Parts: sequence; structure tokens; C-alpha cells
Amino acid sequence: MNDAAFQQCIHPDCAATFDLGQSLYACPRCGSLLDVRYDWDRLRVPARLADFEARWQTRSQPLDHSGVWRFRELLPFAPDAMKVTVGEGQTPLQQADELAAFIGHDAGRLFLQYEGFNPSGSFKDNGMAAAFSHARMVGATRVACASTGNTSASLALYAARCGMTAWVFIGQGKIAFGKLSQALEYGGRTLQVAGDFDACMARVQEATDRLGLYLVNSVNPFRLEGQKTIMYRVLESLRWQPPDWIVVPGGNLGNNSAFGKAFIELRELGLIDRVPRVAVINAAGANTLYRLVEQEGLAWNGGCCDAGLVDRYYANMRAAGRKASTIASAIEINVPVNLAKCLRTLDATAGVVREVTDDEIRDAKAAVGKFGYGCEPASAASVAGLRKLLADGTISRGDRVVCILTGHLLKDPNATVKYHAEMGRELSNRPIPVPDDIEAIVAKIQEG
Repeated sequence: MNDAAFQQCIHPDCAATFDLGQSLYACPRCGSLLDVRYDWDRLRVPARLADFEARWQTRSQPLDHSGVWRFRELLPFAPDAMKVTVGEGQTPLQQADELAAFIGHDAGRLFLQYEGFNPSGSFKDNGMAAAFSHARMVGATRVACASTGNTSASLALYAARCGMTAWVFIGQGKIAFGKLSQALEYGGRTLQVAGDFDACMARVQEATDRLGLYLVNSVNPFRLEGQKTIMYRVLESLRWQPPDWIVVPGGNLGNNSAFGKAFIELRELGLIDRVPRVAVINAAGANTLYRLVEQEGLAWNGGCCDAGLVDRYYANMRAAGRKASTIASAIEINVPVNLAKCLRTLDATAGVVREVTDDEIRDAKAAVGKFGYGCEPASAASVAGLRKLLADGTISRGDRVVCILTGHLLKDPNATVKYHAEMGRELSNRPIPVPDDIEAIVAKIQEG
């Protein structure tokens, strides 16, 4: 194993370290989350981020083609022979001037990072490339996850390519068919649990402990190492200049946590001189982070965040029987496992949290689609959140902003068809009934 890389508890009063040969999802000593950490002085890191551009010339090599492993010196935990890739990370940063004008932002200042172009159709593939590499390192043969959909699709894809058995825990009736179909098609063994995502997360962790499964939810620190690379690609597309803002949906808070770790490390290495601010957008029906941070004042506090406040919040939530409920099923999560790491990101980036309603998400999704991009509902939370942040003056029209589109339009086609065919919203594009008559059809086309 690489002794210049290790796992470490994020709680400052513990900070226990563990080698890479262990499959750990929480600190065995105190129960806190773990990071993958590096002794950078013993590792070879490029002097400039621009040095990574040389790998565009060697893209015939699978690791240089991968949008994760192209940056392997910045997540140097796995030997090349153990690295897994299915061609993830070919995801473009799109300048979105038409959408910017529609929501009141300046031309040339809004960009969409479209993670829906990944092999399984979502950002999850970045993390799975890293997690499955670690799974290989520790000799795993059975992998598992709890999922609202995208994780299960990505897990099943990578497991199939690695010859591993995939077990997927989904809440009954809590998954879009576009995502469920992927898990089934790729051979994932799917358990429909009579409960929501939070129940599935609890059960899969129990099953992992009892059966020795390799857990690939974002509580796995290696998952987040892969997701760091989304930000490397954003920087690459912007000629290595950080934007002013990154706006990202918040569910289990893995992306937000990974992005913060990426920027903290890049600044420590002297590869960037400033970090962008991060805005995390909750759905109003699954707004734990918003309530805790913006209403209750929960903060990172040097790693000693107020655990009592969090425990009381969850106890009150359970007592009230409050369940997550939103059209954005990918972020329909009440108990985000990466809460502490997300607080670290907010602290390091002077970040903010906002909530948006389902109708705001639906309208933002339609606006994204109207200008030729397309995304699943959870992705549109980032654009709906940007509209809100522009309206309240937190983000100015001239700020350079990157919104993360986490998943493909076809992940949840039912939501799209319902919006356009049934809901009668401002951007609804209702199908037009016509008789089987060419004159009637021509007349309708001429009407526009």
C-alpha cells in the first residue's frame, strides 16, 4: 500500500489515522467521518495545473482519457494497475448565455458543468471510478449502496465492468424508472426496502457491517476523491482561473464536500491563489442543511460543530414524522451523511445555503431544456438557486458562476412529460392534438 496516503478522522480532537488497506466508513474510535489524506511532500505533484493539459496528447491511454485519472497526482492513493475507468469524466463546461439572459445574469458569466454526459448519465461515475479502485485494492467482491437512483445506476455499471456483485437498496416507490432501469439492466441485485432513503442508508450500513460488503455511498471517503475531479475539469475549462461561485444541489452533500476538499488542497499546494464561493441548494421538501445552517446557525467551528444541535434537530424531525418529499428525487434526503464535511466546505469557501420549491425546480429545469442542455430535476435546483441568489443580491449579475448539472434529462422522463403535458406552467410545451389530415396539420404549423 502507498504509505504517503492514508485515511484520517476529520474530528480535530481525534484525528486518528488508518492505512489504505482498511474499508472504513466512519472512524472506529469516535464515529466521525474520514478523509483520504496525503503527505504531499513525499508525492510528485505538477508545478502548475496547466501541466495536466499534456495528457490531452496521450488520450489513447485509458487513464489519460479518464476525466478522473487524468488528474491522478491529485488523488494519488491507488497504483495504476488497480485504477478502474469506464471512460468517465468527458463532461463539458457549457457557456450558457441564453439561459443567463432568461434568469437575469450577464452574458459570458454563466456556465453549466454538465455531468449528465458520464457513462451512467450522472456525476456519480467520478466517485465510482475512485471507489471501485479502492475496492480492488482491498480485494472486494461484493459492493452495496443505498440509492435514490443515480448511485445505483453507477454502482451497477462499475460492478458489472469489474466482475463484482452489486447490491442496491432503494426505497419502495422512491426511484425514477430511468434510473431503476439502469440498475436492473447492469445486473444489480435490487432490494426494494419498505422505507425512504434514510431507512435504506441505515439498513445498508448494517448489512455492510454484518456481511463485509464494500459500501460505495458517499460516506466512503474514496468516493469523494473521485468527485473532486469535477472541479479540476471546471478549472481546466476556465483556463485554470477559479470562478466566483460554484452552485450545486445538496442531497447527501457528497459533491459539496468533495468540491471543498479539492479547493482546500489546491490552495495548500499553491496551485490556486483563491477559492470560489460555494452555494448549496436544497429542495424545500428536503431542506435539512438549509434549516441547520441558515436558521439554526450550525457551523464547522474548526471541526467541532454542535453535535447536540444536530441530534435535537433529527429527534424533532422524527417526532414530527417529517419525511423528505420533493420532485428532485436525487436530493430527497433528510439525513445527509456528509453534513460535517459540507460544513467544512461552507467555512472554507464563505459558502451559503438556500432552498427552492418544487415549482421553482420544475421551471428552472424547463428553462435549462429550452436552451438546449437538459437535466434531471435535482440538477435544476442549482439554476433555481442561482435565480434566488441573484434576486436577493448575494450573487451579482457580473459574477462568474458555474452551476452543476448533476444528471441527464432522461434520468426522470416522467417528470419532464408531466410538466409539459399536464401542468400548464410558463414554459410548458404541451403536445398539440391534430386530426389525421394534412390540411389541418399544415394549418396548425402555419399558425406557429
